[in-house]
Amino acid sequence: MKKTLVIFAHPYLEHSNSNVELINFYVRHQHFTLRDLYEEYPDFHIAAFRERKRLKDYDRFIFQFPIIWFGVPPLLRLWIDEVFDRDWLKEDEENPLEGKEVYILVTTGGKERSFSKTGTYRYTIEEIISGLIVCLNVFKARIKNIKIVYEANKLTKKEIIVHKKEFVELLSQ
Repeated sequence: MKKTLVIFAHPYLEHSNSNVELINFYVRHQHFTLRDLYEEYPDFHIAAFRERKRLKDYDRFIFQFPIIWFGVPPLLRLWIDEVFDRDWLKEDEENPLEGKEVYILVTTGGKERSFSKTGTYRYTIEEIISGLIVCLNVFKARIKNIKIVYEANKLTKKEIIVHKKEFVELLSQ
């Protein structure tokens, strides 16, 4: 099993049943390390050097977060800005993301049809999170899957478990 770092950012976790189910899964399995950015950095002062060093220890990464005002949560955006290092692009520098598998799990309260070219918002989730996708591509990470859970705040316990099962199956491929 691949050693996996879960970079989780949810500013309102107490209101998110859908994310809690996966968090419980990560905590119960030794190959997953959960880093809750809002718990670790409530003051938004990120220990960038420590975070960069930590990335080197993992084979795979999961970015899990909700859409907040049509973007990634502010603390995740700050974490990316401070942790991802342009020096990794230099020829003689080690790039801890290069070749590593990345999974992105996004939750949103909106309907799937709302996040389309013809929908209410006129942008897809992939377009809304394009900043993260571009960063990962620039650093040569391999995005294996982007799973989107629509209307996450309306899911039944059974539906949440189905989404968790689907995501866990993706990780085992």
